Amino acid sequence: MDGNGRWAKNQQKLRIFGHQAGVKAVRSAVSFAVIHRFKALTLYAFSSENWNRSNQEVSALMELFVRSLDNEIKSLHHHKIRLRIIGDTSRFGIRLQELIRRSESLTSKNKGLTLNIAANYSGRWDIIQGVRKLATRVKEGRLHPEEINEDDLCQVVCMSELAPVDLVIRTGGEYRISNFLLWQIAYAELFFTDVLWPDFNDAVFETALNAFAQRERRFGRITPHDANTS
Repeated sequence: MDGNGRWAKNQQKLRIFGHQAGVKAVRSAVSFAVIHRFKALTLYAFSSENWNRSNQEVSALMELFVRSLDNEIKSLHHHKIRLRIIGDTSRFGIRLQELIRRSESLTSKNKGLTLNIAANYSGRWDIIQGVRKLATRVKEGRLHPEEINEDDLCQVVCMSELAPVDLVIRTGGEYRISNFLLWQIAYAELFFTDVLWPDFNDAVFETALNAFAQRERRFGRITPHDANTS
């Protein structure tokens, strides 16, 4: 969800106004996902690298996170949405950690959309924490190093209970992954748009889905047409 700061600058406002507008876009995207019966939607809200921003902006983002969770959790629960926060939440304040715990617990048995919010998350951290779990099993004698395979790592990274990611959408005109779900998006389709996140609406989401529907997903295989022409 990229472009909040630039959106605010274009409006001649402080960056926090862009983040506040971004929350509205989140609400719209979640509603779109529910209507279209998505199984899961993952939003990259705060990366591990975002701590390098100014103390003022980080503090404002943390407060916005608390307020948004507090305001939205009842609505999420009402619509049968299961909320998951993925990332290293131990760096957050006690107040936010407790709110995350209560929000996840409240919605844990919901059977609708799984909404993953990546907060203090990085793809490299995710892989490392998974490797550490496997290393512990090896140390305890429950796993032999030569037995480790892709399935083992799949089971210990974030979102292990979900299917692999199908589509990654990046807003704001940036053409990179930026340390997002590096393991989970190995075969995902990528869609980039110049639209800044606060302006991301149903029409842009629909465009991304239409582009996805036209992709031919081979997963390393060849099509009958390829076989006939090779």
